[in-house]
Amino acid sequence: MAQRNWIAVASAEHARRGRDHQPLGFMQVGHGKLGPLKRVAAGDRVAYYAPATVFGGTDKLQSFVSIGIVQPGAPYEADMGNGFVPCRLDVAYAACREAPIAPLLEQLAFIENPKQWGYKFRFGLFDVSDADMMLIARAMEADLKALAP
Repeated sequence: MAQRNWIAVASAEHARRGRDHQPLGFMQVGHGKLGPLKRVAAGDRVAYYAPATVFGGTDKLQSFVSIGIVQPGAPYEADMGNGFVPCRLDVAYAACREAPIAPLLEQLAFIENPKQWGYKFRFGLFDVSDADMMLIARAMEADLKALAP
C-alpha cells in the first residue's frame, strides 16, 4: 500500500507535547477520537499544523510545528488524567524547525483558494500529495532522510 501524507491540526502546545514525548512521539486528532486514526497507516507521513499556540487561543501562530512518520501498531488509549483517555498512534518525528504557512499558501496544491485557505483545516485531519508534504518538509528544514518511506 502506498505511503500517504496527512496534515493534522492541533494547538502548538498539544502538537509539541506529542512531538517531544519520550521515548517515542505520538499523534492524537479530534480531541482523541479513534475514527480518524483508523485512516492512518504505518509508514504514512504526518505534519502538524497549529492555528494557535494553545488550545482555544486567539493568537494566529498559523505554523507547521512537527513532521514525522507513523510507526507500526494499532491506535491505543493513553490515560492523561481527569478522565481524558484519548486514542493515539506512535510517530517518529524528524528534526525540524517550526515554519509559518503564509509563505506556502500560493504553492500548496491542497489550498484551492488562497483567500479562504483556512477552510480545509477545519477537518482536523486530511490527506495531501507527496509534493505538498515535501514542500512543507523543506520549509521546516526537516531531516528528509527521516521522512523517507
